[in-house]
Amino acid sequence: MSDRAKWVDRVFDLGIPAGLLPNMIERLRGTPARLEELVQGVPTEIRLATAGGAWSIQENVGHFLDLEPLWAGRLDDLLAGAEVLQPADLTNAKTEQAKHNTAVLNDLLARFRELRMTLVRRFEALDDEQQLVRARHPRLDQPMRPVDLAMFVAEHDDHHLATIRQAIRAGGSLG
Repeated sequence: MSDRAKWVDRVFDLGIPAGLLPNMIERLRGTPARLEELVQGVPTEIRLATAGGAWSIQENVGHFLDLEPLWAGRLDDLLAGAEVLQPADLTNAKTEQAKHNTAVLNDLLARFRELRMTLVRRFEALDDEQQLVRARHPRLDQPMRPVDLAMFVAEHDDHHLATIRQAIRAGGSLG
């Protein structure tokens, strides 16, 4: 398999039709189930393996949880009329410091599911006018609407799901 693109190197074509928001919401709604199915039954020694500075499978699981406040905050920014969305911490300090490998996997999964379903309900509650608000994404330097944010989050989810699957196939971390 070819080398995967780094998340921060991805380029996005924002501006998908607002009518695709329900599709993006379904992707977001499905991520907890996809993640649970992917990691349940993975032996602990594989799930916690780290090498070369790469996150373990379980640290990737925790990263989903760590980013939910960012996604919710960006939706808050959009609805508050902010000109620019709050930036991500590109050092991923929260994940680096969280010690997710010492957590109980099912606790991480349950907390992520809870936070993600809250985000999904917020997207579902947007009225037609709210679906059209825009703010500039700080790294991409492009205007982003709720549908674009939902697509961006879904793509980030898929990026880490693919990373986890690749690590499982490799017998642990991809360091």
